[in-house]
Amino acid sequence: MAYNKPIPVPQGESDVYWQKAKQGELWLRYCNSCKEAYFFPTDICRAIPCDNPRDTDWIKASGKATLYTFAIVGYETGRAPHPGFEAPYVTAIVELEEGPTMPTNIVMDDPTPEKLQIGMPLEVVFEDITDEIALPKFKPV
Repeated sequence: MAYNKPIPVPQGESDVYWQKAKQGELWLRYCNSCKEAYFFPTDICRAIPCDNPRDTDWIKASGKATLYTFAIVGYETGRAPHPGFEAPYVTAIVELEEGPTMPTNIVMDDPTPEKLQIGMPLEVVFEDITDEIALPKFKPV
């Protein structure tokens, strides 16, 4: 079946992120000045103040996270807001072990509020959606 959900549009500064995701690895930007990892993958640190926001590198993330917040779309109604999505599905923000938060999806069978707990441990998985793009998603540990 063809992938008919919205697809991210990679930008030049996020090429490493997408290349590594396609290899099954989650990489983050790291600000050498602030000594912190951050997400979204941009060349410039967004922390305020930051002494040298252009002094950034890439680091490999552990792939471990905790559930920060979530919503189960289509739970009990079975209706999804986009025709490409099959309800129910979980949209979430996870807190990566390295510190930043990241919007994502939680992958699990039959998602219900009882199966999801704020703070629960998660691990990254990747969904290949095109020849160039794999989306990082998370599943309960």
